Amino acid sequence: MLHPDTRPAEQHPLGVPASDLETGVLLRELQQLHRTRHETFLYGSEEALNRHTLRSGQLEAEYVRRFPHRHVAPGRTRSGARAREAAERIADHPA
Repeated sequence: MLHPDTRPAEQHPLGVPASDLETGVLLRELQQLHRTRHETFLYGSEEALNRHTLRSGQLEAEYVRRFPHRHVAPGRTRSGARAREAAERIADHPA
């Protein structure tokens, strides 16, 4: 696995391939992309948004590949969201 600085940038215009990143570097890159997504969406050029979207997909796919059994919070699934919405409706209209 490589640190992102081990190859010249011109060889990897979107960065080092996600599969080559050490896990710690992969996590830092994902955090940075998630932090900058909204600003890129609102103010970035079309090219910047397309590159951001592509790189995010590459890094997220690599994370899921490495951690297929990662913890998934029940409230972040469709059934969990439906249960949360039902509970909110009940709370808004008590019997």
